[in-house]
Amino acid sequence: MLFREEWTYGQWRRHWVFQQDGAPLHKAEETQNLIRDNVPEFIEVDISPQRNNGEWPPNSPALSILGYSLWSILEAEACSKPHQSVEALKKSLVKAWNAIPQEVIDRAVDDFPKRLKKCIDARGGHFENK
Repeated sequence: MLFREEWTYGQWRRHWVFQQDGAPLHKAEETQNLIRDNVPEFIEVDISPQRNNGEWPPNSPALSILGYSLWSILEAEACSKPHQSVEALKKSLVKAWNAIPQEVIDRAVDDFPKRLKKCIDARGGHFENK
């Protein structure tokens, strides 16, 4: 999600807009249709065969706690070996999730406001999470 500021009636007003990252599955026609039908305002991507990014910025900051903090833990644990089925992968992911110490999850959640501030300070551009 990101926010836009508008000058309305003599004051700045913020409102939230949904935007996904550039993962190919997020650009899929089915995904775009699902979001269009369920999200009040979002930044669309051109789903034509040319795949022009339209309004999407070329790079998006990773703001999902799962994406920037926890996924690497899950991936290292659950995806270190091939799985015979989607069901086996799901079971492995659930097992890996349950093994993450609560303190690690709490720290990631507690760091989230600082990460958002860094993103805002960088005006949505590149920033390091140190």
